[in-house]
Amino acid sequence: MGAGPPGPGSTEGRAAAPRVLRCAFPAAETGFDPARISDLYSRTVTGHIFDGLYKYDYLARPFLIKPNTAVALPEASADHRRFVVRLRPGIFFADDPAFGGRPRELVAADYVYSLKRFFDPAVNSPVLATMQDMGLVGLEALREEAARGRRPFDYDRPIEGLQAPDRYTLVFVTREPRPRFLLNLATGDLTGAVAREVVQAYGDRIMEHPVGTGPFRLVQWRRSSRIVLERNPRFRELAFDGEPAADDGPGQAIAHRLRGRRLPLVDRVEVSIINESQPRWLSFLDQRLDQLAVPLEFSSLAVPGGEIAPHLARRGIRAHRTAVPSRTLLFFNMEHPVVGGYTAKRVALRRAIGLATDVQREIRLVRRGQAIAAQSVVAPGTWGYDPLLKTSNSDHDLPRARALLDVYGYVDRDGDGWREQPDGKPLVLEIASTPDPLSRQMDELFKRSMDALGVRLVVRLGQWPEQLKAARAGELMMWTLGYSAADPDAQSALNLLYGPAAGGQNLARFRHPRFDALYERMQSLPDGPERLALLREAQRITLAWLPHRYNVHPVATDLVQPWLHGYRRPLYGSQWWQYVDVDRAEDRREREGAGSPAAPQA
Repeated sequence: MGAGPPGPGSTEGRAAAPRVLRCAFPAAETGFDPARISDLYSRTVTGHIFDGLYKYDYLARPFLIKPNTAVALPEASADHRRFVVRLRPGIFFADDPAFGGRPRELVAADYVYSLKRFFDPAVNSPVLATMQDMGLVGLEALREEAARGRRPFDYDRPIEGLQAPDRYTLVFVTREPRPRFLLNLATGDLTGAVAREVVQAYGDRIMEHPVGTGPFRLVQWRRSSRIVLERNPRFRELAFDGEPAADDGPGQAIAHRLRGRRLPLVDRVEVSIINESQPRWLSFLDQRLDQLAVPLEFSSLAVPGGEIAPHLARRGIRAHRTAVPSRTLLFFNMEHPVVGGYTAKRVALRRAIGLATDVQREIRLVRRGQAIAAQSVVAPGTWGYDPLLKTSNSDHDLPRARALLDVYGYVDRDGDGWREQPDGKPLVLEIASTPDPLSRQMDELFKRSMDALGVRLVVRLGQWPEQLKAARAGELMMWTLGYSAADPDAQSALNLLYGPAAGGQNLARFRHPRFDALYERMQSLPDGPERLALLREAQRITLAWLPHRYNVHPVATDLVQPWLHGYRRPLYGSQWWQYVDVDRAEDRREREGAGSPAAPQA
């Protein structure tokens, strides 16, 4: 294969048997091309294959951003418009036939190419608006020229905003100040480097052939069924170096156990896609999964009263409870002829739907207390979140909801017990859903609320990837989704309603000039009172027009087997597979030596 960095694929200093991490996704992935994905499960995989310039420290709380493929933090100009990043030499892509049998080093031009791909109209990236938020000078002009059809997107044309002046240097120039520009470079699942040769070699099949410089490489994929990754033999020499706070006992225990160990700690990751909650739960109990995000319907069995169940504790199983920076929301398609639009009667319909929805009942019956009511799109653990904020978003008031519909002409004209639209046409709501137990429970609860309101509801079932595709195309009326924060700022949450992101992250297709102006102004301001005031105004706009009805901020409960060491749910992103160790032999030795169940460990 020629010269290259030494690979850690041998078993020297390791147990002869490969260390295999087994976990599960509750919904299917869509593919593994960073420029073409937006869903959590696909991004979880790409985050372990591709390398961003920076990364979040695995153990630091609240968060700490550290160099990854970069040598140091960016050299930033005083006006926050120019950023220089030095790349670490000697990092190599995983071997692939596209490289012609030669080692392929990561260079600055790879990041230039990777970021440009989001702007290529032929790629049709669903996260284009997120990339546009970076405000890099010249990229929009390239895109517009290609979109007009004058010529294909020109990847080779130099632009001011994205330069590689030499093999290991990147220069970013933004149109306006970007005080939080570093956050854009710490999302390796999206902004990790891809190689141009690989994209050109696989063409339309690039979603099936991710090739990166990260700790793992894809070796098997059965769509919507099974994903297998193995250690990347070309992965660089990198040691576990988490930096927990001094008063973080669990984090300090993990650091003490794993610090200095070469990454990744496991040799193989096997992911099963198990849509149904009960099979996932049973797979964990049968020791076929090493980690499990506890399905809500089993939370009372796993952590009654918030504590690990005795029958699980006796087996050495440990529980991790985390208030995650995420939110669930019901989006309304603002272009739909029934629930969309900006007229008073359509706003009244959306408000009535929101008022008829009993979130506390959802938290109590379906989520088993594992959530808090959401007041806005801003999630716990992100900038601008106020735990004391109370808005009308969480109100449940059925009489008020009925009165709203009465006032605006949504009444039962024919006496069949169901309301019609103001023009007399049937009023039928259609909510998209997926065929899994949790969704079925949510659908039943929502239908009960709509029945009480006198509004017909139809549930449109489909698999997750198909529903997402339909949502992007504007074909769904309503859908309830969960969104996890990709970074600790509120801006990415507001992107879900930013006009230019319609059809991408903005599935509601909400367009409001004042909201967009606030969003753009917030990008340029440093954190402080002025930016916070703009955020609060943006929140008020969303409450007034109600393109989203925010439901809850979930509390996640994870169970881990006694032989899985080092697990901690990431706050931002989903990268953790390379930081955990699986040692079943050690667990057996500890149990035999103690003569009793293993005590909780890091």
